[in-house]
Amino acid sequence: MHQQVTKPFEISRHLIMEAYKRVKQNRGSAGIDSVSLKDYELHLKDNLYKLWNRMSSGSYFPQPVKLVEIPKSNGGTRPLGIPTVNDRIAQMSAVRMIESRLESVFHTDSYGYRLGRSAHDAIGQARQRCWRYDWVLDMDISKFFDTIDHELLMKAVERHINEKWILLYIRRWLVVPYEKSTGERIERNMGVPQGSVIGPVLANLYLHYVFDKWMEKHHPTVPFERYADDTIVHCRTLEEAESLKEQISNRLAACKLKLNAEKTRIVYCKQDGRRKDYPEIEFDFLGYNFRPRWARNKYGQNFTSFLPGISNKSKKRIMETIRGWRLNSRVQLCLRAIADEINPVVRGWIRYYGKYYPSLLKEFLQSLNNRIARWVCRKYKRFRNKMKRAYGWLCTIADRDKHLFYHWSYGIIPYSSKPLQQKKNG
Repeated sequence: MHQQVTKPFEISRHLIMEAYKRVKQNRGSAGIDSVSLKDYELHLKDNLYKLWNRMSSGSYFPQPVKLVEIPKSNGGTRPLGIPTVNDRIAQMSAVRMIESRLESVFHTDSYGYRLGRSAHDAIGQARQRCWRYDWVLDMDISKFFDTIDHELLMKAVERHINEKWILLYIRRWLVVPYEKSTGERIERNMGVPQGSVIGPVLANLYLHYVFDKWMEKHHPTVPFERYADDTIVHCRTLEEAESLKEQISNRLAACKLKLNAEKTRIVYCKQDGRRKDYPEIEFDFLGYNFRPRWARNKYGQNFTSFLPGISNKSKKRIMETIRGWRLNSRVQLCLRAIADEINPVVRGWIRYYGKYYPSLLKEFLQSLNNRIARWVCRKYKRFRNKMKRAYGWLCTIADRDKHLFYHWSYGIIPYSSKPLQQKKNG
């Protein structure tokens, strides 16, 4: 008889299968081995068995993380690390083991990467508190994900995780190198790769102890909203905000992080009834811009309130995406094919940015109707150089089928008899 070999780690095969299903839901591109999810699934059972076997025996070692540089709005780049499909499944198996126990630990004002919580929840809470508190400390941590201290992070991890296999593999995931498209490898001794499956959970846990628990202990009456490292703190006075800024800066420095002095700002939440003169009266948070805006009360009277609406940075990113579609050059497609392609993206924009102060989004997305009208002018000879007629034709289509384009069903319909002015080469 063959003696059964006992694995050093007890890991359920069911856990690996469930982790694969979650990774498949999240999709994502291939890692450094160029193996896509579709490729991985060609030998799914064999691949999952090999992964389970290696993880159970302790012989699993992650491959280098594919480094992709994502352009930032300020002209710089943000490093994005893409693990292989195999490594994403391995990380997801650990996440599934720990996310529920950490959920019971996290602070009520922490919203990022948590079950049943969203960016909209954080924005809605921030809106309410800006009405009650006059001042906001808008924080920015320099290169947060890239500068997390591994030793301090592991201390936090070990407070909540006892499974030896999870601790072993987290240490391996933390130090796995980046690999560029040229083959050059970048060794890592700090930070958590953005783009990894387990990175958000680890980063959240790190700031839980660095910031959330510290605030709870030293400033229990001061509310805040934190979504990953995007954080705002509400203060009653300017003096309180200035004092907190210095104290938080010192706290972050003690935990190997740095408050970005240029991007961290104190903002006065100016609205009716608040008459102080202060230069900073707006801030961006999670793609929204908070600032004084016209509002109407239940009696139909206009007043100035401090409200969130889609930010200029978000508008710019959306316009870059729309330009990237290059609709003018895609005259081989029919109108429905164009709609089928862009609707999922537009739906995401509207559901996210249309939640608060939606009139800003509606006005802005009229430009999409102009792009479609210009496509009509290029597609059909009878509309060549006749934007007004093309717009009228789209109005007829919208009357007949307002659900053809998602933004039409949202009320952004090309009913204007006069299309927006077009820029040359726009």
